[in-house]
Amino acid sequence: MTERITIRRPDDWHVHFRDGAMMKACLPETARVFGRAIAMPNLTPPVRTAADAVAYRERLRAARPAGSSFEPLMTCYLTHDTDPDDVERGFREGVFTALKLYPAHATTNAAEGVTDLNKLDRVFERAEKIGLPLSMHGEEVDPDIDIFDREAVFIDRRLGPLTEKFPGLKMILEHLTTAVAVDFVRARFPQVAGTITAHHLELTRTDMLGHGMRPDFYCMPVAKTERDRRAIVAAAVSGEACYFLGSDSAPHPLARKRAIPAAAGIFSAPTAIEIYADVFDREGALDRLEAFASLNGPRHYGIAPNEGTITLERVAWTPPETLPVDGPEACIPVYRGGGRLNWRVAA
Repeated sequence: MTERITIRRPDDWHVHFRDGAMMKACLPETARVFGRAIAMPNLTPPVRTAADAVAYRERLRAARPAGSSFEPLMTCYLTHDTDPDDVERGFREGVFTALKLYPAHATTNAAEGVTDLNKLDRVFERAEKIGLPLSMHGEEVDPDIDIFDREAVFIDRRLGPLTEKFPGLKMILEHLTTAVAVDFVRARFPQVAGTITAHHLELTRTDMLGHGMRPDFYCMPVAKTERDRRAIVAAAVSGEACYFLGSDSAPHPLARKRAIPAAAGIFSAPTAIEIYADVFDREGALDRLEAFASLNGPRHYGIAPNEGTITLERVAWTPPETLPVDGPEACIPVYRGGGRLNWRVAA
């Protein structure tokens, strides 16, 4: 039985750091493990321009622990007013790593997102030309669509046609939650890749709803069926280059997570890499963790992998239930906090 595993330092290709005191509390949890992370732009107000991204990047860098080499990677929150010239400038100057598509009202702070993809044709044409990837929250949020069908409908109505309209535009369908999404990514790779969260490897809608409502398990997109979960696990541990790590770690104050309505988002930064290791271990695939966590993402984004390494060891431990935050927000509930985990990053 493997007791220790050393892998190239991983990256997290989907993280919500927020801003202010919450950012200062959360960013070190990602920086302790990951070399880089895509910083989601859905702040209030959003990160819509290269200037916005530069300012946010400086705030993120200032929140790094002393001596940390962690680097936040910036994205552009797309709106109908996004300027292709500003996007290109941001990319050429090393500011933007990707565009980020939020369908309007699909998730937290997505009210200023997109309602008509056709209005972004000029932006997508420019991104295709310069090689700037498009990452996306892939849900169709028409009120007539059942919440459990949103991802599949988005793929059918939006993503499939988008790949044909812009065949040279590299895309990332984030936080896969269905067997339909797993199969679509596999079929459309290398144009389309998909990220997989730690919590979607573990949770189903029954976990959230079947034993009393569990707001701590509520996220967008919501967890689906056991069949979908098994498809996601199989994809993650397959070793296929089209799937890679994106935790979608999304902090909310404890009061907001327990409120009515509850905030959508799961804060997994303190436990994510350990959960991935546990899942890969259970599936007999620890030898494929490095590709999933450290190699496939950089390859799809056209970035060199990190030089350093981390070591994980098999040791039982209990992560804290909450992460304290300075100020009125008090604390953030930690995914799997207070429970047993079987792997831990070695000191």
